[in-house]
Amino acid sequence: MAVHIRLRRTGRTKQPAYRVVVADSRAARDGRFLEIIGHYNPLTDPPTITIDRDKADAWIKKGAQPSDAVRNLLNRVKAQA
Repeated sequence: MAVHIRLRRTGRTKQPAYRVVVADSRAARDGRFLEIIGHYNPLTDPPTITIDRDKADAWIKKGAQPSDAVRNLLNRVKAQA
């Protein structure tokens, strides 16, 4: 089973918000997931990024692969800290 860290879309039409989730790579984009590790809202100014770095690092150590979008968000969170 390949595990990925990726975004799960929530929110209304034309008002997206995202959850950063750990999911099986075979699951649908908004389907089953293992754990929610953060939130991302691109509509606020500046965009709101909340990610639990400890949980993300723990999942990455277990072999989870972050998507490109999540990798960029993790780098932005790390730069802010």
